[in-house]
Amino acid sequence: MLKASYEVLQPAGNHSFLVRTFGKTGFAAPYHFHPEYELTWIVQGSGKRYAGSNMADFSAGDLVLLGPHVPHCWKLQPGLKNGPAARSIVIQFTPDFLGGDFFSKAELANIRQLFQRSGSGIQFLNNTQKQVQAQVRELAAEKNNFKKLVRLLEILQQLAVSKEYLLLDQQRLIAELSPANQTRISPIFAYLVENFRKEVSLNQAAAIAGMTPNAFCKYFKRITRKTFMETVIEYRINYAAQQLIQSDKSISDICYDSGFGDVSHFYKMFKTRMEISPLHYRQEFGAL
Repeated sequence: MLKASYEVLQPAGNHSFLVRTFGKTGFAAPYHFHPEYELTWIVQGSGKRYAGSNMADFSAGDLVLLGPHVPHCWKLQPGLKNGPAARSIVIQFTPDFLGGDFFSKAELANIRQLFQRSGSGIQFLNNTQKQVQAQVRELAAEKNNFKKLVRLLEILQQLAVSKEYLLLDQQRLIAELSPANQTRISPIFAYLVENFRKEVSLNQAAAIAGMTPNAFCKYFKRITRKTFMETVIEYRINYAAQQLIQSDKSISDICYDSGFGDVSHFYKMFKTRMEISPLHYRQEFGAL
């Protein structure tokens, strides 16, 4: 049964946190989750970022902090010239990586609040993004273990006091769920992430959730506030919009590549959601 993969992370040499650099193959990771916080900086590459119930474009410079158990993955845009050179730096650490009550101290109140927000996923913007990118680069290059730890705390404090951020799941759909509901809904989003460009089956999604189709439809709408098919269409339109801007594929090719089986239906759904036709969207925002 398809599910959001559970990733087991183990810092080497008794270190308290992980700092890793990934090339193109790192972006092939499936939709997954783990109990660690994760700060990801996209050094180079572009495509789609999936975090909890949120799907959005990413490009070089993307800087995101995710809380524990938030399912996620970054998928590269296929066929782009910068694809083979894609690279990211990822920092991962457990909530208690410096001890169970370290972040309960008064001096660390801002970081504690940052951690609370991270359950929604946080994208950092503008000057904060630029400043922290430089700090992450220095951290990744640092050889002294003590200085690496100090640099991480400085990065967390910089993020904690910043007002330049966007919550990815602003309604906290995933963050507010009980552990049992998180366990049940995450495999559904994993199924969508990996299959929305193909034929998506309501019966298959219901089976993954261990429910009847009727019960699943009610459950999914109660959790996400959208129907299952509305979510599928949203994923497809979002992907198509990116293709219209970043590729020179024909609109019919984009239609089929995004999971639609009929061009006229694609035009209708795109215009309903975006309030503009695919052709005019491409003309307005420009294609490669």
